Amino acid sequence: MENAVPKRRGRPRKNILPEDQTVESARIASPERPPLRDALRDEDPRAALARRVAEIESVIGDADFDSADEFAIDKRTIPDGWDYEWKTFRVLGQEDHTGLNQLKKTGWEFVPASRHPNLMPKGNHEVIERKGMVLMERPAVITERFREKDRRNARNSIQIREQQLSSAPDGQFDRNHSQVKPKINRGYEPMPVPKDA
Repeated sequence: MENAVPKRRGRPRKNILPEDQTVESARIASPERPPLRDALRDEDPRAALARRVAEIESVIGDADFDSADEFAIDKRTIPDGWDYEWKTFRVLGQEDHTGLNQLKKTGWEFVPASRHPNLMPKGNHEVIERKGMVLMERPAVITERFREKDRRNARNSIQIREQQLSSAPDGQFDRNHSQVKPKINRGYEPMPVPKDA
């Protein structure tokens, strides 16, 4: 009995090579494949270390790490006529869409990270973000209008409170006498802090 070759199961294979080409000739004719991964070390480790130290020092500068304000912005880097402020961007790790919409309605826009590359670590960043805050800008004229409105509202609020203190309910004497007139101090004083026992 002859050596019987077991029959292969499944569909027969299709020949994907042209009839005049063999598997061996196809291997020879194919171009060389690129390496599957890059070389393990592109540059000398000491040179890479020196380059990285220089990058980090350009971002940090001469920072005093104990008292450095990480939200400080050099006023000289702000374009003329613009105002920069840090605004809330994330609350508990989630973007504050309602707050951002309100900020955009009042003229605030994100400061592009490309304008101040030293404020963000190396990488592809669109905005300047730190600890849930984002750096935003708007024209300084608009900011001054909002500040003047806030000052006006504060003055009006104080005047209303003074009128409430000075007025008396119907049927009572007026409070213009020096002994009953409320004494209002317009200065600013620190509040006393109680000491723990």
